Amino acid sequence: MKLTHTKAVFLMVAVTLMWSIAGVITRHLEQARSFEVTFWRSFFTVLSLLVILPFFQGRAVFRKLRTGGAPLWLSGLCWSVMFTAFMVALTLTSVANVLVTMAAGPFLTALVARIFIGHRIPGRTWLAILVAGVGIGYMYGAQVSGGQMAGTLVALCVPLAGAVNWTVAQRAHAHGENIDLVPAVLVGAVISCIATLPLAMPFAASWHDIGLLALLGLVQLSIPCVLSVLCARVLKAPEVALLALLEVIFGIVLAWVGADEVPTQTVLSGGALVIGSLVMNEVVGWRQRA
Repeated sequence: MKLTHTKAVFLMVAVTLMWSIAGVITRHLEQARSFEVTFWRSFFTVLSLLVILPFFQGRAVFRKLRTGGAPLWLSGLCWSVMFTAFMVALTLTSVANVLVTMAAGPFLTALVARIFIGHRIPGRTWLAILVAGVGIGYMYGAQVSGGQMAGTLVALCVPLAGAVNWTVAQRAHAHGENIDLVPAVLVGAVISCIATLPLAMPFAASWHDIGLLALLGLVQLSIPCVLSVLCARVLKAPEVALLALLEVIFGIVLAWVGADEVPTQTVLSGGALVIGSLVMNEVVGWRQRA
């Protein structure tokens, strides 16, 4: 697929919109809860990717699974943690809490890369990490007495696993190993299915729930995952990071309008610090590189 820069920007916006539907759809489930929600979404993600990946990459995608080595399987394990923790967190706390916590991902990635592979962190990023930490801490402090701390801690596993995932990929590239992260997504979905199946039993989901979770597996995960990889080949990393923040905005608005889930003032204030610090960090970095 040949993409111009403008088309890639609009496609990335569409990707973030597809990512953002998870919260509002989860709020309309009738009987499925916790690990069963995760199992069915991962199951339909596997089915979707088994069709989509060969369409885009041919049979070579299965060869990559055999030859990817430890980095690909470690990346797949990280994806499985992200898939599982994200959906479980949505059943424990508000959509806004989950999305704002995930927005700290770029900062956690910078820290993990600094610790394990020695990437230098500019002063502007250290300042942004400090501001974002204040925002996250403010949110967490208010939730200790609000009973939603567990859900937010589970949500924190998503950006942590993401940070490890990207660091593994960067380290592999630095050592001359070319990892294709798209097949790793399939590995992650399979691991998530296997790990959550025993915890999901006995199944309680209605056919209405299964239909919604099938929609999530295809439209919220499989399709945007593949499209985001295509966009990343055209857009620069700061552009992808900034456009990805639209998921937070879209997700909160959709949950507000579609499920009457009004974000608290604490989440809005803490989220403003996290997102604002990320935007400023990326914009300043972009100008310096230009």
